[in-house]
Amino acid sequence: MFEFDNSYARLPENFYERIKPILVKNPKLIRFNKVLAEEIGLDLREDNTKLGKIFSGNLLMGGSDPIALVYAGHQFGNFVPQLGDGRAVLLGEITNQNGSRFDIQLKGSGQTSFSRSGDGRAPLGPVIREYITSEAMHSLNIPTTRSLAMVSTDELVSRETLLPGGILTRVASSHLRIGTFEYFAALGDIKNLKLLADYAIERHYPNAKESNSRYENFLSLVCDKQASLIAQWMQIGFIHGVMNTDNTSISGETIDYGPCAFMDFYDPQTVFSSIDRHGRYAYGNQPNIAQWNLARFSECLLPLINDDSNKAISIAEEILENFSIKFKKYWLVGMCEKIGLTENIENHHVLLQELLQLMQKDKSDFTLTFRYLSDAIKNKSSQFEAQFSSKNEIASWLIKWRESLEQENKSEGAIKKLMLAINPAFIPRNHNVEKAIFEAVNNYDYSYMDRLNMVLNKPYHYQSGNVEYMNPPKNYNANYQTFCGT
Repeated sequence: MFEFDNSYARLPENFYERIKPILVKNPKLIRFNKVLAEEIGLDLREDNTKLGKIFSGNLLMGGSDPIALVYAGHQFGNFVPQLGDGRAVLLGEITNQNGSRFDIQLKGSGQTSFSRSGDGRAPLGPVIREYITSEAMHSLNIPTTRSLAMVSTDELVSRETLLPGGILTRVASSHLRIGTFEYFAALGDIKNLKLLADYAIERHYPNAKESNSRYENFLSLVCDKQASLIAQWMQIGFIHGVMNTDNTSISGETIDYGPCAFMDFYDPQTVFSSIDRHGRYAYGNQPNIAQWNLARFSECLLPLINDDSNKAISIAEEILENFSIKFKKYWLVGMCEKIGLTENIENHHVLLQELLQLMQKDKSDFTLTFRYLSDAIKNKSSQFEAQFSSKNEIASWLIKWRESLEQENKSEGAIKKLMLAINPAFIPRNHNVEKAIFEAVNNYDYSYMDRLNMVLNKPYHYQSGNVEYMNPPKNYNANYQTFCGT
């Protein structure tokens, strides 16, 4: 067994609200992620009935001190001075044998004082989407919050229609957000802002506290984590969909899988989110938005960085300028690896851009184009070339690419191994995720979801019996939208 801790609950009470999850009618455990439980040191041997009660919040474990966190946030560029966990409760924290600390949070656990007009619940569909997508992201080696359990509540949630309710148990290295800092900065509460920063440094960036420039280093480290994270998103065609500052994690994990989705054919302007009506969070805008969000974070830290506001601004501006440099480096290195190139990386920028321009022009599938390119190192690849209608142009590009490969001083086998290790065969294709949700919500059938999760657990391995999960939909829906579930 285990006992919860809650270090965040030892901060002053204006950091959160103490509240218990609202009981649900008849919780039933849908799935429990035993592998994740073992990784984080969570020892639970109860039967499914009891697990359903635990992961719905109907039964609190020893040491649990449930709280709803308060934070602010810029939502689509507009500042809201108080948001907070309107449908989530942090049950507590556990520490594994390696000393790593994890938050255990329920999503869809009922109203809190931060719910505003919301009901604090979650439809089952978005719960399933986050479970599938967050675990797939983990298997893709992208830093992410993870999903420990899904519970159905046997209650209906009112959205545009009545929908079955669900609760997700989310695991995160913390739930600290840029918006958490914005909350105290907007109040002018420097004392608690400093307390929050020291807590975040101690929990996530302990090396920074040894420096006389700890808050400057803190900002730089968070920027570096975000630069790396967004570059990895871009390299797999992931679109977060709602990159508000309250959805930007200080730890550098992907958090809040609402209207997220993966691109099929390549287009930087791709938007799936039903609430992103002007494309603010389009695929190609994500690096700029990340930098914008970090600028808001730096504004919060200015009083801590230096007593002289002009010096503080100068320091922060330099760090933010370095974000662009770091992102471009992370992006270019990763994208070059996707096409098998590791030497003289700066020289390959034009080659990459030519490929991406052709992909956009010919509506090439983002995932399959890079996956099948590894078959074209020496010979023609019908599967790769099938992604393009501009046959002469892609043939010309392949010649230049092969010439670049010859300068790598690596064998064909070594290059192909590198490419297959970074270019997934399987991603959570939107139509497959939608089918998993449909079967579960409408037919109470989780078998498709289980098979999809099994496939996505090994995204870089070719699975001959599951080829249909590799392919984009036969009839692409240009109007496809995803929704938050709030």
